[in-house]
Amino acid sequence: MPKLDIEGCGEYEVEDGTRLVLALTDVAGVDQLHACGGQGRCTTCRVEFLAGEPGKMTAAEQATLTSRDLSGVRLSCQVLCQNDMKVRVVSRLEGSGRVDAGGRPDEELQPQPANWVEV
Repeated sequence: MPKLDIEGCGEYEVEDGTRLVLALTDVAGVDQLHACGGQGRCTTCRVEFLAGEPGKMTAAEQATLTSRDLSGVRLSCQVLCQNDMKVRVVSRLEGSGRVDAGGRPDEELQPQPANWVEV
């Protein structure tokens, strides 16, 4: 099982292949934003990788990060926990002014089909 180390929160074991956004919210109890429901469109689920960043991303994540001119961050809704990783949560419900974190993301990556590109 991959280990997920969340800066300031602790270290957790997660099921291989779990979406990072769900590992953060369900396993670690982090108030991670995901306003678009895990569709890779809104960028509210941003994280910074401190170690173990995957070497690939979905085409949806790449397109969204490029269109928003974002670098140095990843979208937790588009990352699968397949290896040990350490992250810093960038976007949290607390202090955001939002009523809730967003609709619950599906267990499977969205949008489908998930096309992968090298980072």
